[in-house]
Amino acid sequence: MAEQDRIFDRFPPFIREYIYSHSWESLRAVQVAAAETLFLTDHHLLLTSGTASGKTEAAFFPILTQLYEKPAASIGVLYIAPLKSLINDQFGRMEELLTESGIPVTHWHGDVAGSHKKKLLENPSGILQITPESLESMLINRSNDIVRLFHDLRFVVIDEVHTLTGSDRGNQIICQLSRIARLIGREPRRVGLSATVGDPSLAAAWLAGNSGITVDIPQNPDEGVRWRLGMEHFFFQNEDQAQSDDGKPADPEKSDGIDNGYEYMYDCVKDKKALVFSNSREETEYLTATFRQIAARRHDPDVFLIHHGNLSAALREDAEMKMKNEEERAVTCATVTMELGIDIGRLERVLQSDSPTSVSSFLQRLGRSGRRGQPPEMMMVFREEDPLPNTPLPQLLPWGLLRAVAIVQLYLEERFIEPPRVKQMPLSLLFHQTLSVLAASGEMTPKRLAERVLSLPPFAAVSREDYRTLLFSMIREDMLQMTEEKGLIVGLAGEKLLNSFQFYAVFKDSEDFTVRAGDPEKGSAEEIGTITTPPPVGDRFALAGRVWEVEELDIQRKLVYVHPVAGKMEVSWPGDYGEIHTRIQQRMLQVLREDTVYPYLKPNAAHRLEVARHLARNTGVTEHRLIRLGPSGFCLFPWLGTRSFRTLRRFLTTNAKKLGISGVEYEGCCYITFHAEEQPKTLIRRMAELAAGGIDPQSLVGAGEQPLFDKFDPYIPAELLRRAYAVDRLSPTEAEEVIAALSTERFS
Repeated sequence: MAEQDRIFDRFPPFIREYIYSHSWESLRAVQVAAAETLFLTDHHLLLTSGTASGKTEAAFFPILTQLYEKPAASIGVLYIAPLKSLINDQFGRMEELLTESGIPVTHWHGDVAGSHKKKLLENPSGILQITPESLESMLINRSNDIVRLFHDLRFVVIDEVHTLTGSDRGNQIICQLSRIARLIGREPRRVGLSATVGDPSLAAAWLAGNSGITVDIPQNPDEGVRWRLGMEHFFFQNEDQAQSDDGKPADPEKSDGIDNGYEYMYDCVKDKKALVFSNSREETEYLTATFRQIAARRHDPDVFLIHHGNLSAALREDAEMKMKNEEERAVTCATVTMELGIDIGRLERVLQSDSPTSVSSFLQRLGRSGRRGQPPEMMMVFREEDPLPNTPLPQLLPWGLLRAVAIVQLYLEERFIEPPRVKQMPLSLLFHQTLSVLAASGEMTPKRLAERVLSLPPFAAVSREDYRTLLFSMIREDMLQMTEEKGLIVGLAGEKLLNSFQFYAVFKDSEDFTVRAGDPEKGSAEEIGTITTPPPVGDRFALAGRVWEVEELDIQRKLVYVHPVAGKMEVSWPGDYGEIHTRIQQRMLQVLREDTVYPYLKPNAAHRLEVARHLARNTGVTEHRLIRLGPSGFCLFPWLGTRSFRTLRRFLTTNAKKLGISGVEYEGCCYITFHAEEQPKTLIRRMAELAAGGIDPQSLVGAGEQPLFDKFDPYIPAELLRRAYAVDRLSPTEAEEVIAALSTERFS
């Protein structure tokens, strides 16, 4: 208590008053630990504790104290967050905290008015809250002003670091901080915040970059797990009495074609303030439309909102404001955009459609509910197509349910959270930072440019020879131009890229069309959001949980004018739904093998798992990785995560002729099916012979391939892309272990 009192007494009056006004009886452990590091050392700090544990206050109370005691002569604190909505939320919280402090706070992103930004540029001070994209724009377009803006920068706070570590966007931030530190001649202290970090040591190494400063990681006591968690399962179009809440068969006329799974989900959130998470924008759109359809049929009020990245800022902010309103009983269907730390008050329940793909995502979503002393509450609902009599074995297993149970058990038993990935060859970011550095600095010799760019921490594993290959390619494509003095400047093609606001973002985007509803001639067309491919005039599509009919297309300006119509439709966007870790897949196998009765499974889900266990044991799935599906059909269950599974799959397809197999197909990273004329023992022996001495990932990438995944990959030489694919997207060790294990299995 003495330490708490000492820290509390150090805080200035406006922070003490904030604590009193929020009725805090004491500082939390994470807040005491953060204050000790920030007050007593010059170290960086990584704060990892649960959602709503007070991390933001833990970081900012001591930071603001030092800024209050000794005001900075420039921007003193840089707060970087991955979402505009998170910045908007934190801006409001900071304004409340700083009302009596005299410390200004400015938020800066694409939706903020220019007058707001101009005020900061004229008098750089206080706290700047910014996205990585806006900071990149500042480094390029205000390069001569960086020292004036940041010369007395004391702290950099990076929020939601678990979404950034190892990603191009996160590495972009580390590049930006290194560039600012070089320009101002000093290293501001860095503070990383996250509720879910799998390997804190890896996250700390990422946060430190090449600053050479120690990162403190306070250890939080394990307070145990207190959740309200349930899982339920439904088949499509299944009229089994067990699938009806009242024990009676479903009435097709009453349901209007909406299956019992959706009806159950609706009842889970009815009359509650809730978030409904899906793993894709498509499912989010369809769920919103379905809930509205059920509400209309039941004559219930339409309280359903929607939140994802393709919606207009106005619609997203409307959902956020209504969720923050304590009086509203709104239900928001959302993707990852609501997964992060936006303060939306006390939620009564989180509903998850199908399984999250990671432990980290599960914890983030669960943690959105249960604030203010209440335990988090989540219901997961799984909908599975009713199998036909001839459905193949691997499609009879409930993969989503198995994954969800595995995710929950891994955290309960081991506190396992996926470690951050580390890219060895982030070529898209390398291309981006080469143009950005050159645009900001002006003409540079190739040697000096290489030294400047390759010294940035994310490129530590990139060889000078590979960078030389990239530079030659950029010169050939006129991204760069060689001057008569043998210096490099940005070329005409590079200038064209730089002149687009889309350049600042390193994540992949698309040439979307903006959708507007209303009368464009009267200037009353409200922006709804964006779609990738516009339908022709008269056709319909879904967006914002509603259906729209196209009235007019303005292809040149990329505008689609629409009016609303009744009904619902499916919609699709291109996208990558993330990686699954091998530990999850392995735990799924254990779920099938063990007899544990999980208390969070509702009757249908418990019965579905019981049937799946019986099937898996009777068909040998729990004991054998390779299963016969017929005279020449086989199914391989590797129980591997995304990268290792991809490696094994490519090993099979690359060596298909030598193995005597054909028709290789797969589902996610759950199973691989193929045809083979050989007996299992012969097939496995050939696999072992081909894998002897190890699998070379480079040999699994075809000579004619050009693997395009990241935003600027189309500008990268194909030879570099192939090498990067082998290094960063394939993982041979676990694939080799599966092949070795196959050799020990006995076949009749």
